[in-house]
Parts: sequence; C-alpha cells; structure tokens
Amino acid sequence: MNNARLRLYVDAQFTSPYALSAFVALREKGIEFDMTPLDLDTLENQAEDYASLSLTQRVPTLVHGDFALSESSAINEYLDDVFPLIPVYPKDHRQRAKARQVQAWLRSDLLPIRQERSTMVVFYGLKSGPLSPAAESATRKLIGAAQALLADSPEYLFGQWSIADVDLALMLNRLILNGDALPTALVEYAQRQWQRPTVQEWVGLQRPAI
Repeated sequence: MNNARLRLYVDAQFTSPYALSAFVALREKGIEFDMTPLDLDTLENQAEDYASLSLTQRVPTLVHGDFALSESSAINEYLDDVFPLIPVYPKDHRQRAKARQVQAWLRSDLLPIRQERSTMVVFYGLKSGPLSPAAESATRKLIGAAQALLADSPEYLFGQWSIADVDLALMLNRLILNGDALPTALVEYAQRQWQRPTVQEWVGLQRPAI
C-alpha cells in the first residue's frame, strides 16, 4: 500500500493553515502526491463524492490507496507512521507528545485570534483593525506560551525542526503580518520558519483573485 499514489484535498484559495501543515509534511518527506483543490465557498466539500471520503467534510483530506483520512494533525501522524524515514515529529517520545500538544492547542484554543486575524492576511495581505479585548487576551496567552516553549531553543520548538514549528509560526504570522506588535524574538522565529522551502512552496502557489 505504501506504493499507492497519494492525493491531498485542500482549499481552492490555499489559505487553510491545516492544509498547509499536511502539504509541508508531505513535501518534507519527499512523498509524491497529487493535490486537488476544493472550492469551499461553493460547498464542494459537502458534495457526495467528497463527503464519502472525508468524515468531517473539511480540508485537508489525504487519500492513500483505499484509505482516506481527514484532520491535519491525524494526517501528519499517519504520514510519520507509514513513511518514517524522514520524520516530521521529534523522535523523543516526550518531545513528540509536546509537539502534538502544541498542535492540538493551536487548533482548539485562541479562537479570537483566528476570528479577527484570518489567514487572508497571511496569504492575501488583507489586514484588519485593532484587536478586541478578547483577542488581546488570547494574544498575551499565545506570546507567553510561545516564549516558554522557545526559552531553551529559540530557533525551533524542540531543538530541531518539526511540523509543530509550521503551525506555531502560522498562528504568530496572523498577527505579525497584520502589523500587530509581538516580541522581536517571536517575529524572528516566525520569519525563520516561513523561509523554509516547503513552506515557501505553499506560499508561492497561484491563488485566485478575490
């Protein structure tokens, strides 16, 4: 089955942070795959053929032979299990657990930031106004956690690159690229992750006009 061609379903505007995460994991591992964009605005993700693949009817979804899997962190963990030669998670069990903790946190918390700092600012340059008090509170929480995580290793979360670095950098860049003030060390960290070739490949995809 490992020889089966993979297909990754992503959003047509290439703005999903979760599609980015799965895309980078595949590219880092050097796995050949096809990519199929879905127009979420016209609800292509709810079409019967896609709904039969994606339990959550969201992007990304990875199809590997007759196996389909949604949710980016699940996809990344699956890829590390099936294609372990080039890992995207730390090898140490505790650091790997911490990386998964970071991913789960970024996906389930900090909602005011995600609402007020859409990834449209990251990939289209569309800026928003001042943060609400709730978003300012979430930003302070993000800054505190990021500083604590990077205290011993300012270049990467766990001493060397992992897919969690991409996810954290994306969350920071929602603010940085909007012009919100963040500590210099976090700005430099996010910029460093953003220059990674696999991330730049996603950034450089041709997006439809809005």
